Amino acid sequence: MHVQAACRYIVEVQASTDRIPRVRRILTAYLRYWKLESHVGPVCRAIDELIGNVVRHVPDDKSCVVELRWTGRHLIASVADNDHQMPRLTTSCPARGGLATVAALSDSWGTCATATGKVIWFSRRVSRAERVRGAAPAPTPPTHALRPLPAVVEVG
Repeated sequence: MHVQAACRYIVEVQASTDRIPRVRRILTAYLRYWKLESHVGPVCRAIDELIGNVVRHVPDDKSCVVELRWTGRHLIASVADNDHQMPRLTTSCPARGGLATVAALSDSWGTCATATGKVIWFSRRVSRAERVRGAAPAPTPPTHALRPLPAVVEVG
């Protein structure tokens, strides 16, 4: 019997257009490490969109927290920011970006108000259970560009 290990990565980022490619590279490394390469494109595109929304719509403090979590069956990603203004799905055309893009790239998505702002999340189903191999170390992000929170790899 294979026991699935849950995996989680969190990073706090000062959102800007030049940071988006750096976050994409870090998330790509984690998804590849977790053997979820087929999810790299859609997950990174949706996260790009959510961080871009922080850049465009959050008026003051542009810091945000990006979280990536894999449960063995679902891949869940989120971006939390300090703005209390809740987003709206303004168009059903993913080509125009925004939450329509996130909706098109995910199986489910949503928003949640928090005490300090909001979280926008989305999830993707993983078609077959895959086991995380613990032999190789997890990728580490560059410390000069981002302020990473502790990466947590939970073994269940």
